[in-house]
Amino acid sequence: MAAIGNRGTVTEASGFNAEADAHSLREAMKGTGTNEDAITEVLAHRTVAQRQRIKEAYKQTVGKDLANDLSSELSGNYCSVVLGLLMLAPVYDAYELKSAMKGAGTEEAGLIDILASRTNAEIKTINAIYKKEYGKDLEDAVCGDTSGMFQRVLVSLLTAGRDESDRVDEAQAVLDAKEIFEAGEARWGTDEVKFLTVLCVRNQKHLMQVFAEYQKISGRDIEDSIKREMSGCLEEVFLAIVKSLRNKPAFFAERLYKSMKGLGTTDTVLIRIMVARAEIDMLDIKEQFLKAYGKTLYSFIKWKVLVSNKDVWLKSSWEWQVSWTVQIEDLDQRRSRRPE
Repeated sequence: MAAIGNRGTVTEASGFNAEADAHSLREAMKGTGTNEDAITEVLAHRTVAQRQRIKEAYKQTVGKDLANDLSSELSGNYCSVVLGLLMLAPVYDAYELKSAMKGAGTEEAGLIDILASRTNAEIKTINAIYKKEYGKDLEDAVCGDTSGMFQRVLVSLLTAGRDESDRVDEAQAVLDAKEIFEAGEARWGTDEVKFLTVLCVRNQKHLMQVFAEYQKISGRDIEDSIKREMSGCLEEVFLAIVKSLRNKPAFFAERLYKSMKGLGTTDTVLIRIMVARAEIDMLDIKEQFLKAYGKTLYSFIKWKVLVSNKDVWLKSSWEWQVSWTVQIEDLDQRRSRRPE
């Protein structure tokens, strides 16, 4: 029942008792009104593996499905967070991909965030779960909701065929860099297929060498060239691939920042990243957020997220202990500047 990774802020609860937690959740939903604090206190402080045990215990002792009961009692963003916490990681990813393609329009950010950042093994598992849960191949679903070169990039990522070795072929790296340059900056128009072939197939270490060689050849960073040569969803997915390969926690820190920057909050992005990365690399994401933006992730969420669903973030995955929370709040008060 250990956490998924070792750099998360959600860790295995000591003295775990699935039956006691199931009872606490049942009590929180009995009678008039719902005790959301009690629900948060249980679910936000357990690993996803422990939550699976709680779901089983709830069904055994109550005779009902925990997710269904919570769904009937909760609403809005808080409900989305809680239901997300109950899902295994690949199940949640499949659910988010389905949600991104549901109804009129497509939430391209959901497709990009997940498919550009997951490993081959993770994508293969997501493909299998999507087929099992929704009775349709994920590739077919993506092709039905996207088009053009953006669709082709997503399909390439869905094959889970990236080389994941550590091998760096220096001669090939020079050739890859030259081909990308000639496909973009060095010509009128852009041959996006060349970018796809290199960015979606080569391994991470090799691509770091390609990016260094590209800088020498073009005098530009690969990200700058992508911004110059492309636009819209295609630009976003290629940038996501590059940023995730360079520094995945920094990529997610930037996505969180942009989801809360300015007026309002892009709740779907915020919820998806916080739920999905809580047990994996949230400690690193927090560090990158502070490094890039000079503010703690805690303080930014505190200012930007509606009070109705703020507590689950601040308590669930990071600094939920009262003493540590007070220390952070004191630090933020000394900063005394509201995020812009």
